[in-house]
Amino acid sequence: MLDLGIIVTVFALAFVAELPDKSAVAALVLGTRFPWPWVFSGIAAAFLTHVVIAVSAGQLLHLLPGRLLEALIAALFLLGAWLIWREGAHQDDVEAEGQAEVAGKGADGAGFFKVASLGYGVIFVAEWGDLTQILTANLAAKYHDPLSVGVGVTLGLWTVALLAILGGKTLLRVLPITWITRVAAVVMVVLGVLSAISAVRG
Repeated sequence: MLDLGIIVTVFALAFVAELPDKSAVAALVLGTRFPWPWVFSGIAAAFLTHVVIAVSAGQLLHLLPGRLLEALIAALFLLGAWLIWREGAHQDDVEAEGQAEVAGKGADGAGFFKVASLGYGVIFVAEWGDLTQILTANLAAKYHDPLSVGVGVTLGLWTVALLAILGGKTLLRVLPITWITRVAAVVMVVLGVLSAISAVRG
């Protein structure tokens, strides 16, 4: 059964982790070139694929002994905090990376399948080893509720993609990305410390 509390928590973490990511910038660029439903279809499918992979990895982590698992979760949260702080501080570099993901992959004049495939391919490649993939595996291991974590992360990633496609540049002018990422980093540090305390106490 779905746990609404976990879904909301995971949604918020995935949302703020993905905002400064190059995948969001790639979605923004694709959205300016092609019909948004076509772009979103491919991107949504790619995110869903990665969520399934990451949640499955998180379930494997849960097979570790309790203290070791909590220590690993703490380390991954602290790593995530550092990565999201770094991405928010170097937003220009992130934008350049996101634009590079799309550059040279011309599909102008293409139909739905080609555009959706382009969106899927760009995001599928860009998300391997990404912060949100690490975060998703970590959350799946922490909560031991793969369905709720999967739903929350997927909705968070899809929301960021839609916002980027439909009005990303306007959103970034209203919400300063640096402060969003700093708040998210602090939250992850707190979660990491709590997990470390659990590991020590056993």
